[in-house]
Amino acid sequence: MTFDRSKPHNDLPLLPPPVDLETKAVLKQAIAANRALADLKGLARQIPNQGVLINGIVLQEARLSSEIENIVTTNDELYRAAADMEGSTDPHTKEVLRYRQALWTGFQGLQERPLSTNLFIDIVRNIKQADMDIRKVTGTALKSQQGDVVYTPPEGESIIRDKLANLESFIHAEDGLDQLVRLAVIHYQFEAIHPFPDGNGRTGRIINILFLVEKGLLDIPVLFLSHYILRNKADYYAGLRGVTEEGSWEPWVLFMLRAIEETARKTSSRVERILAMMDEVKVTVQENASRIYSKDLIETIFMHPYCKIRFLEEAGIAKRQTASDYLKTLATIGVLRPEKVGREVYYINDRLYKILVEE
Repeated sequence: MTFDRSKPHNDLPLLPPPVDLETKAVLKQAIAANRALADLKGLARQIPNQGVLINGIVLQEARLSSEIENIVTTNDELYRAAADMEGSTDPHTKEVLRYRQALWTGFQGLQERPLSTNLFIDIVRNIKQADMDIRKVTGTALKSQQGDVVYTPPEGESIIRDKLANLESFIHAEDGLDQLVRLAVIHYQFEAIHPFPDGNGRTGRIINILFLVEKGLLDIPVLFLSHYILRNKADYYAGLRGVTEEGSWEPWVLFMLRAIEETARKTSSRVERILAMMDEVKVTVQENASRIYSKDLIETIFMHPYCKIRFLEEAGIAKRQTASDYLKTLATIGVLRPEKVGREVYYINDRLYKILVEE
């Protein structure tokens, strides 16, 4: 029977899927993906203050994940706005920053409770800055850029909640399934349920990283698949459609495992370069401005690619005038570059910025 894309998919099958998910090809790819992820976890632990990674890399994920939903901002606008949260910025940049806040809310939430429908709701409310809940309205349909209906998710709050409850059970099942294979299934199922009126894609991508943290595969949220998805958008949507319309799980799971492996390797390379650069800057400051050197100062200028006097004050490094002198000194010795925007002066870590934004 041909799948009817215009009919609500209320008979979306429950999990686990009634197929062998761990085929020979899947297991081979899962080994490679798990190895790359373990390497990243180990490298990330070498960063003395892991806020360096969370602040910089999470902003890139926020930008790219939002770009998938056609919410576009520039890197310069994003990092400047992140350094000046009280200032005015354009609506798209604000929405991207809300994604970062939603991810942080989810990460902190994991300390108190496992992944659950209630946590998903908290995440989407942060993304949309609205009192959102499970979809109650009918008529939701996902359409192509040409306006054709490509998928109609389940309808009815009770049906959606039942499918989310089943998803929760699958997330926490102890059935021996490889956890990265489980992640691929979780991501498909959440997108297919499409539980919220808006923000489902971004919420689903946050769930991906929170799952890796919850299962101990990473300590902090630094692996993000949005760049891979953007570069392989057609394959991503074809994979989702293949599961929905043909029950074709293997291509989808392989896509997600390749995404994890490639992204983990690229992120590891990025972390290695950040570590090397931190060591170089440490030596530069010790040799050319030893009077201002401190471990906290180095970490702060790496935590904030667009640094401000206030960040040094908040870190307890120095009071305002002394903090200003420190940043001016770092600019004089070539570690930072001052840039005045309106009345505000940002001290930009150009080399770190380049590492963070490169694709």
